[in-house]
Amino acid sequence: MRFMVIVKATEDSERGALPSQEMLEAMGAYNEELVKAGVMLDGDGLRPSSHGARVRFDDKGEATVVDGPFTETKELVSGYWIFDVSSKEEAVEWARKAPFRGGELEIRPFSVAEDFGEAFTPELQEKENQLREQNAQRQA
Repeated sequence: MRFMVIVKATEDSERGALPSQEMLEAMGAYNEELVKAGVMLDGDGLRPSSHGARVRFDDKGEATVVDGPFTETKELVSGYWIFDVSSKEEAVEWARKAPFRGGELEIRPFSVAEDFGEAFTPELQEKENQLREQNAQRQA
């Protein structure tokens, strides 16, 4: 099962404060452990919301763009990992090992085809698989 482990933003991360060398070394060691165990598929940090934008859609599908920064730090994301593990419990155990002091992680499973019911027809699933293959080839 794939899970996204979301690193919640802090006031420091939103200010653009860079992690210390000690923290970078600890994160590097943690990421190495995840990779060696075959758990980590991807992961990265994000720049502060002042570098981003939000696109909001009204009920007619009209889009409005709002540039950052955004005020609710507790609702923002500053990084992520993608874990491939056997259960939510295993994802939680790996997340508990993150070398953070303060902060918060959120763990959420990815949706799978069965989650969408009959609306996700075999034809739509095939098209989705083709797009994933194209993307994988592009990244290779």
